[in-house]
Amino acid sequence: MRVPPTRQDFMETPMTAPARKGATRAADIPADVLDALSRGQLQSATLAECLALDQEKLLLAAFPGLSPRARQAATQAAQLGILKRMMGMGALLLEELGSAGIPLCQSHGSDTVRGWACFMIGARPDQGLATRLAAMEPLADDAHFGVREWAWMAMRPHLARELAPAIVQLAAWTSSPSERLRRFASEALRPRGVWCAHIAALKRQPGQALPVLAPLRADTSAYVQDSVANWLNDAGKDQPDWVRGLCRQWLADDPPAATRRICQRALRNLPVTG
Repeated sequence: MRVPPTRQDFMETPMTAPARKGATRAADIPADVLDALSRGQLQSATLAECLALDQEKLLLAAFPGLSPRARQAATQAAQLGILKRMMGMGALLLEELGSAGIPLCQSHGSDTVRGWACFMIGARPDQGLATRLAAMEPLADDAHFGVREWAWMAMRPHLARELAPAIVQLAAWTSSPSERLRRFASEALRPRGVWCAHIAALKRQPGQALPVLAPLRADTSAYVQDSVANWLNDAGKDQPDWVRGLCRQWLADDPPAATRRICQRALRNLPVTG
């Protein structure tokens, strides 16, 4: 089941967005801004701009030498919903350019083109989980909020399919000096998540993810705190008693303010008991 995303889900902190103030509704995006976004001359500043730009136009602007078959595939992909659109563009670029196209997209000035690099990495058939995570790391640490979201969305099917090794490998990311990578470790494994399939195993047994969650329970970054709280809020929809018990454990013995904030937000939708 997929749920509509919110601004909070997609871009937790305003400080991570580009400095330009963008439109929050597609109807309010000026025509010249939309054209610049669709030509790769401008980065999106809001989720609305990410969704509104013309990806087919952007693809042809970024890669004008594409074959007729790739152009036809782009026309078809452009008609899909946003996640399938991104996946389709990534898949056709991987087929057209091969793995050599990944650094071309990854170094592009458009956040959407860098997002395609995420899905090219996700679509490669010849990589193990550790290699794929290593390739995704710079995109998961991208300065643009949108690229970071595409990174975990492109990686998530592989993480869900190899859940146990994924938890081990992402647990190592929780000690990264980058708040973006620490947040990725949590966000990529949310039991329900946004715009993505649920991870049934974590809905049934959320405690499997404690090697990722526990190291982040006192993280000083609000960006990370919000992700951990949202993770637990997801889990609370299926395992409310587990979430309550974990929060009681974390809140014992005068925890830091970060832990209190996480637990308060994690429990926001659960009725008070006892």
